[in-house]
Amino acid sequence: QVQVLESGGGLVQPGGSLRLSCVGSGSISSFADMGWYRRTPGKERDLVATITRSGRKNYVDSVKGRFTISRDDAKNAVYLQMNSLKPEDTAVYYCNLDSGYRAGSFWGQGTQVIVSS
Repeated sequence: QVQVLESGGGLVQPGGSLRLSCVGSGSISSFADMGWYRRTPGKERDLVATITRSGRKNYVDSVKGRFTISRDDAKNAVYLQMNSLKPEDTAVYYCNLDSGYRAGSFWGQGTQVIVSS
């Protein structure tokens, strides 16, 4: 059994910042790739940022220079620091943790981010 818990979402004004956290626990002792995805009403769920076990990072173009993904393997955690937030960043953000083998990957329940004045 694997549990994935996200936190850090909320309401913020344009130009503000939020830090999302995600912690995995349960039967898997470590994870390979970790990532953040988001879903806006009426749109598909899109990749925001990923980080590999070795620390290689990838970002969707719209968040480059504003968002930073990081990981702490001692805590089985992945973080997303979001700066200079825009209204178009409003979405439900989901954490995904990949086992790196046949167990597959695991999703959190999502955390709501609203950017509005």
